[in-house]
Amino acid sequence: MSNSIDAGGSSIRLGLNYAATHEWVDLSSSPPKVGISDFAQKTLHDIVFVELPKVGQALKKGDAMCTLESIKAVVEAYSPVDGVVVEVNTALESNPELVNKDPYGEGWLIKVEVKGGAASLLSPEAYAELVKKQL
Repeated sequence: MSNSIDAGGSSIRLGLNYAATHEWVDLSSSPPKVGISDFAQKTLHDIVFVELPKVGQALKKGDAMCTLESIKAVVEAYSPVDGVVVEVNTALESNPELVNKDPYGEGWLIKVEVKGGAASLLSPEAYAELVKKQL
């Protein structure tokens, strides 16, 4: 049994919840990890810099949580939930390409203490349908 769904060449990991803005949150981990989807990192191409939030920063669902700079663009990643940043992935400071190489693993962005907003997240299957419409 595969642990992901293919959506037009992008891998969508099962067991995660997704925002329509292409971020994921792993509500089964404690504290929950947040990152960007495989579709998002492929759209950005080679990520060369990640500006992470400060630990302790409060986030509302939809707030910009960090900035990703690639060879093509500078974009914001948005918080998929309400919460407080409890940890950031400091490995990305010297290895921002981890977001491209392993967006669901070593390329996670932050860990967050979730305060709300998770109810409106998309299942992997619903997110796969969204991605297919954007191809």
